[in-house]
Amino acid sequence: MKTTTTTANLKTGNRKATRTTVCVGMLAAISTVLMLFEFPLPFLAPGFYELDFSDVPILIGAFALGPMAGVMTELVKILLNLVINGTNTAFVGEFANFVMGCMFVLPASLIYQRKKSKGHAAAGLLAGTATMTVSAVALNALVLLPAYAKAFGMPVESFVEMGSAINGAIDGLWTFVLLAVAPFNLVKGVLVSAATMLLYKHISPILKGNAL
Repeated sequence: MKTTTTTANLKTGNRKATRTTVCVGMLAAISTVLMLFEFPLPFLAPGFYELDFSDVPILIGAFALGPMAGVMTELVKILLNLVINGTNTAFVGEFANFVMGCMFVLPASLIYQRKKSKGHAAAGLLAGTATMTVSAVALNALVLLPAYAKAFGMPVESFVEMGSAINGAIDGLWTFVLLAVAPFNLVKGVLVSAATMLLYKHISPILKGNAL
């Protein structure tokens, strides 16, 4: 009896692992396609900051399948995009996308896993938005903008000038990240969170196998 139960548990575990792997690949492919539909928010930040909804499928997957599935989907999305489009930032942009995606997806899904309710989903998405925004400010100021400046052979002040053309209060690197990068990521987080909340209940049964 014990052997039969163990075998059944193994089969169930294998089916679950297979389903998770398939879902990660499927969601990563959808996310990669969504990355192609980027658009700037020129009233907030220079045009090289572009918003897309590629994190929506990843958040849905992380809520339905767990935080690690979300991280793996984020990684596969970046790798697929590299295969399709290559890199023109010496991998700096891809690194930034992966880190920012994880900073959004991990807090959101970890909080949701504690109690799978609409309130915890909203709280998780709020925490993810805040974590992503704070991380984006620090990462842009300390790593990304200096790296971009070096990669493209231009001074960091060039980015500051672009920001100053949008917001006259921007007069240095830190005011740039606080008054351009932070608002951009806050708006992105709110829009992606809203889309996730609208779509999750419709899509999650498919990922969990309940609709099959």
